[in-house]
Amino acid sequence: MPSDLSAYAAILIMAAVTLATRLLGAEIMQRVAASKRVEGFLDALSASVIAAIVVTYVTQNGLREGAAVALAAMVVLTLKSTVWAMLSGIAAAALWTAVSH
Repeated sequence: MPSDLSAYAAILIMAAVTLATRLLGAEIMQRVAASKRVEGFLDALSASVIAAIVVTYVTQNGLREGAAVALAAMVVLTLKSTVWAMLSGIAAAALWTAVSH
């Protein structure tokens, strides 16, 4: 379990990086030619950040969270609907909690 100080430090670092990318991102992109390769990189970047957050959360928690994320992934791949995927993941985690307690 991280200490309060390390948690606050991590939040501050993430906030600083986010602010820097927001402020410098437009400036940097003015100097980069917009090619298909650059667009593909930028599209994949946001998905990879979300994936890293989800994987970190799932590995630090239990089977319930992993099952909810797996169900949500199956729903989004099947139905192509992020709303239904989120709802199914939330419902699965809630049902798991209700049944286990």
